[in-house]
Amino acid sequence: MFCIERFMLHICRHEITGVITKVGSNVKNFKLGDRVGVGCLAASCLECEFCKNSQENYCDQIQFTYNGIFWDGSITYGGYSEMLVADHRYVVHVPDNLPMDAAAPLLCAGITVFSPMKDCQLLESPGKKVGIVGLGGLGHVAVKMAKAFGHQVTVISTSPSKENEAKQCLGADYFLVSTDAKLMQRGKRTLDVILDTVSAKHSLGPILELLKVNGTLVVVGAPDRPIELPSFPLIFGKRAVKGSMTGGMEETQEMMDVCGKHNITCDVELIKPDKINQALDRLARNDVRYRFVIDIAGTSKL
Repeated sequence: MFCIERFMLHICRHEITGVITKVGSNVKNFKLGDRVGVGCLAASCLECEFCKNSQENYCDQIQFTYNGIFWDGSITYGGYSEMLVADHRYVVHVPDNLPMDAAAPLLCAGITVFSPMKDCQLLESPGKKVGIVGLGGLGHVAVKMAKAFGHQVTVISTSPSKENEAKQCLGADYFLVSTDAKLMQRGKRTLDVILDTVSAKHSLGPILELLKVNGTLVVVGAPDRPIELPSFPLIFGKRAVKGSMTGGMEETQEMMDVCGKHNITCDVELIKPDKINQALDRLARNDVRYRFVIDIAGTSKL
C-alpha cells in the first residue's frame, strides 16, 4: 500500500511538503491534489508495541527519510528531489490555511515540541507557566504553541539580543538571560514545565532551579556531548527530567490539525536550490530566522 506524491516544495532533508500526483490502488485516505507532508519517518516494523500504539518513532526498526538504509539496502536521501514515493502510513495532510513552505518544518520541529506539550497535559490545561530554553528552530515554534494553548511563557536564552524578538514578535511574557545570576535567582521555583530545545552542551542545574516543586523538564535538544545533571536540584525540588523524540503518525497529524486551527507556522526563509551553499554558510553563523526552506520545484504558491 503506497502513496506516490510529487512534492513542489522541499525543506532540507526530512521536512517535506507537496501535492499528490499519483496514488496507489490500496490507498484510501489520500487522493490526487491533496496537500501533504512527510516528516522524519519513512518506515517501521508495524508489529511492535510502539507501532501498534501509534508511537512508530520509538520502533527499534525505524527507518528515517534521510541517511537511512532500508531493509533492501537502498538509502534514503530526504527531500532533495522533485518527486518522492512514500508509504501512505507515513504521510499526513497539511491544512489548507497553512502555507506549504512555512508548514514544512512543523513535520520535525513542530512535532518535536508538540509531543512533550501534549504529554505534560498542556493542550487541555491552560494557565500554566511554561519555560522554553533556546530561541531557535524548535524554540520559536514552542513559544507559539504554548501561547496558543493559553500559557504564560518564559524564554530562557544566553542571548540578551533575543529578548525583543521573544516578546514583541513571538508573544513571550518573560525573558531570562541564563548567564545573569540575579535574573535566574528571581526566576527560581516559578515554572511548571520547561522544554529545553538547546543543542549545545550545557548544565541543567540552573534550569532545574526555575521549576516549581514537582515540575518537569523535558529535553528535546540533542547536544553532541553529555549534558550536566546535578542531583541536588532534582532531590530538593522533587523534579523530573525526561526526553522526547518527535512523535508517531497519529500525533503528527493531530499536531498539523492543531496548527491549522491556531494558524501556527514556522518562520522561514525560502531559497532556490542554487542558493544552498550560501544558506549553509549562513547557517554556520546562526544567520537564519529560523529555518531555510528549499523551493525545489521553483514555485511557492501552494
